[in-house]
Amino acid sequence: MVGVRTLVRPGVSSCHASSDGGAVKFDRSFINSLPKVLLHEHLDGVLRPQTVIELAREVGYAELPTDNPEELAVWFHQGANKGSLPEYLLGFAHTIAVLQTEDALERVAYEQAEDLSRDGVVYFETRFAPIFHTRKGLTHQQVIAAVLKGLERGRQDFGIQPGLIICAMRNMNVSLEMAELAVDFRERGVVGFDLAGEEGGYPPKKHVDAFHFIQRENFNITVHAGEGYGKESIWQAIQYCGAHRIGHATRLIDDMTIADGKVVKLGDLAQYVLDKRIPLEICLLSNVHTGATPSVVEHPFRIFYQQKFRVFLNTDNRLMSNTTLSREFEVAAETFDLTLNDFEILTINAMKSAFLPYDQRCKFIYEVLKPGYAKAREQLKAERGVERY
Repeated sequence: MVGVRTLVRPGVSSCHASSDGGAVKFDRSFINSLPKVLLHEHLDGVLRPQTVIELAREVGYAELPTDNPEELAVWFHQGANKGSLPEYLLGFAHTIAVLQTEDALERVAYEQAEDLSRDGVVYFETRFAPIFHTRKGLTHQQVIAAVLKGLERGRQDFGIQPGLIICAMRNMNVSLEMAELAVDFRERGVVGFDLAGEEGGYPPKKHVDAFHFIQRENFNITVHAGEGYGKESIWQAIQYCGAHRIGHATRLIDDMTIADGKVVKLGDLAQYVLDKRIPLEICLLSNVHTGATPSVVEHPFRIFYQQKFRVFLNTDNRLMSNTTLSREFEVAAETFDLTLNDFEILTINAMKSAFLPYDQRCKFIYEVLKPGYAKAREQLKAERGVERY
């Protein structure tokens, strides 16, 4: 049998009952085959370990802890998995150091498209901060153009559609310049603007001029908020900055009254996010690694999804969190008892939230995603006689 296998484990059912009364577990190859949409991933957090080593040699960067790709992969993951956002971010010193040439930026963007296409992703948005890639004399325009070139080559070679989001940093006073760059490149593949970096002490409203500029240009906004700081950060991102999506949003749970694992009352902010269908970019494993949540089991995703917030799954940084979007799906299925129907809902949530024109989103949903999940249902039914998904 390909794609699913029977599995019974006490206390955890990663799928649902099959026709013979056993439990059905999605295996990785089946999840990999599903069409997926990824909206929250950082370019400088997805490098292949071998690529990091090769680029370091090319630019004469001698600070890597090892030149063995397997050991380097372990080093990045162990360094990130300490339950602290500042600790998590330390590994980026190495990836950013080797991303200081146009060739390197183009290569990593191209490899990102290739790796995601192999994971069943059909559309993705990647994000990065151009300000970090000018140490060797590149202009911001050269940096962005190089990434877009790599993404376009990836689209042509692998059939995966990309979009690029430009990040400003909370602790830097260049957000308006980054916003202007995002708009300047909107006809060449940039699809939105983001604010990233450590939240504590750097509230979103400090960058309101940049967000007002983006709003006046009728452009797209996502903001990292509620990962390393409380619900106030989310409130500012929405009400001061006009965020169309929220990155992470883990602390939105603080605006809910919960008893016995169920929501008794939503606060005004949580109700507003729910009512306005503001998308929440959920990154399960990364949130554990940064300390935004103690464990996947305790992640508020379960509550958000039960309450029908518009949530979807993301990777954040595949290198640091040793993950893929298929793995995020797999972990979510095992932890929260998700079904194939749930996978489809989450994926369509993501496409509804993508920074694409409406007609293109509809085309993806009705010509790629729904047919892909219909095919997956038929596969399950043929292999196991599964009637519930």
